[in-house]
Amino acid sequence: MIFLSFMNLFRNYRRTIAVLLTVAMGTGVLFAFKGFINGVLNNYRESTIHAMYGHGQINTKGYRNTVYQKPWEHWIADWENIRTYLAEQDVVKQIFPRVNFPALLKKGNITVSGAGQGIDAREEHTFFYDLNIESGEQLVDQPNGLLIGIGLAKALDLVIGDKVTVMVNSIEGNINQSELVVTGIFNTGTVDFDSRIFRIQLKEAQKLLATNSVELIALGLRDYTDWDVFASAFEKAYPALEATSFAVLDLVYYQHSVDWLEAQFHIIQLIILSIVLLGIFNSISSAILERKQEIGNFRANGESVTDVMRLITLEGAFLGILGSLLGIALTYFILKTFLENQILLPPGPGMTIPFYISFKFQAEMIFSSMGLSTIAAIVASLLAGIRVAKMPIAEALRSH
Repeated sequence: MIFLSFMNLFRNYRRTIAVLLTVAMGTGVLFAFKGFINGVLNNYRESTIHAMYGHGQINTKGYRNTVYQKPWEHWIADWENIRTYLAEQDVVKQIFPRVNFPALLKKGNITVSGAGQGIDAREEHTFFYDLNIESGEQLVDQPNGLLIGIGLAKALDLVIGDKVTVMVNSIEGNINQSELVVTGIFNTGTVDFDSRIFRIQLKEAQKLLATNSVELIALGLRDYTDWDVFASAFEKAYPALEATSFAVLDLVYYQHSVDWLEAQFHIIQLIILSIVLLGIFNSISSAILERKQEIGNFRANGESVTDVMRLITLEGAFLGILGSLLGIALTYFILKTFLENQILLPPGPGMTIPFYISFKFQAEMIFSSMGLSTIAAIVASLLAGIRVAKMPIAEALRSH
């Protein structure tokens, strides 16, 4: 029956081609949209990781969700020993100790509040390449350098080379200050981040705060998919600490975007499959109605309704598989040939700069797109064939 159902596809080339093109178009659109959504999520993920948080960070347990009167008492004091442990882990490629602190920045008569980050600049500058330096250069070895967000720089009317006085309330209650030089102005495109954040050398920040501890340790892993396994092992080794992934750290910007885009994709997917289902149903219905007499002959020769439906279902499955393969192949060829250089999109919600998106495909997308289209073709075949298969034999034989 499998051979017979396959050979039936060649009985009416025009009808078969019409169904194959319907399936191919639906599968191709589904595959392309899946690749587009994956490309957007990839862009969001890389921007979040390589501009802000790394793949995740380590804090003392409960620190992120608790408001402390003296938060520095809950910072990581023995961070050098932890750094040694982290350096021995195969999945950990880079380690970024940090301190965050509120500060006042003063230039002439202008004073603006900001959120400072003390960083190991020599280590960080190769990893956090998505900061998009608008002018100047990355903070690397400059001991009194300051890297500042574009919104904060505009508020202070800063240009490269300007001196800024940074005033910080130390953990001892004293107001310490340091005169730093603007080495670079960055623009991540995220308004909140660019309007608050500035970065200085970790040692300079610790000096201002009068501490040798670090608030957190951010990490760069071999791949973002390694985080869960790493975090589980780390928290067993250091139960007083907790490891938090970038998706949780940036819940609003990244994770909510992921959830929204995936929900949108499911709706579009349902619409596309509905169109494919109706298109196939229309084509196959016409084909089956033309085959009433043939089906009547099957029934008269002793074939049951189940046998006839099995034949029609197998035909639908072949059409679904062949059509979806054709659609995926054509879509991949077109996108890779004409859109390989990415697509420029306007700024997203909460962003100020446009960004480029490329279609990102994974093997599972091929199987899921093929599976959905093949199921749609089978369902359409069943719906179209069940009425004719149950038709009385005499009535079917009289059909022309």
